[in-house]
Amino acid sequence: MRRHRVLHGPFSALLGVTALLLTACSGTAPDDSRDTRAVTPPPVGAGFDYQLGGPYAPPAGVEVVVRDHTASPARGLYNICYVNAFQAQPDAEREWDSDLLLRDGDGSDEGGGEVVMDEDWGEALLDIGTAEKRKRIAARVNGWIDDCAAKGFDAVEPDNYDSFTRAPEGLLSADDAEAFLTLLAAHAHARGLAIGQKNTAELAPDREEVGLDFAVVEECGRYRECGDYTDAFGDHVLVIEYDQRGLERACEGWGDDISVVRRDLDVLPAGRPGHVRETCADV
Repeated sequence: MRRHRVLHGPFSALLGVTALLLTACSGTAPDDSRDTRAVTPPPVGAGFDYQLGGPYAPPAGVEVVVRDHTASPARGLYNICYVNAFQAQPDAEREWDSDLLLRDGDGSDEGGGEVVMDEDWGEALLDIGTAEKRKRIAARVNGWIDDCAAKGFDAVEPDNYDSFTRAPEGLLSADDAEAFLTLLAAHAHARGLAIGQKNTAELAPDREEVGLDFAVVEECGRYRECGDYTDAFGDHVLVIEYDQRGLERACEGWGDDISVVRRDLDVLPAGRPGHVRETCADV
């Protein structure tokens, strides 16, 4: 599966200002009054947009929007808040305690080997291999989840659930990933937020044990995996495809029941060269 990140640097700062202006115009206000009784998954089969590259006015017919946790929610829609939960952002390793970065040696705080990187994205993997470290990492990620709730988001999408598959053999396991995501799910629910599983089809059967409410899936049409997610989540599945054939397959098999959208690889805002957004209605 291809995985996507929000932009950082000067352009991301501009996007943040844009998000604040959009929120000011929309009248959306932070809400810190949520509790677990308010947890609701995204509406099934709704119009959907994936706006990780920067917020913009949702197209007509969209009911569900995913934006980064640094952005603000879209007024009047169901908003999902993206957080990079299992890996450090690019060049952000120093923002984490050194012993919380996964290393390919003996795991000691000092001199424990080289930091394990997701080379495709230049991101350090976080060491979720022990209960103590999971608790410390969750404390930080839960702070981002608190921000999502305070801004008025309805749900959270923690990315890189599958980071254990990129760790050298024996360093991390699926059990570690599930134990960590269980901590995040409990916190999200306590703040009144639904929580989605990101990709990682092999762990979908455990969604109830972990506490997951829906799935956000990249390229399940292309890789013929959409059924793995609907088997576990029913119609509570949001699909992003990045090419025409993937969109066609997802729509042919599941387009009447689940949310499907095609985006450009960089998930660019509308109006920027290269922006692509298509739905099953365009197939």
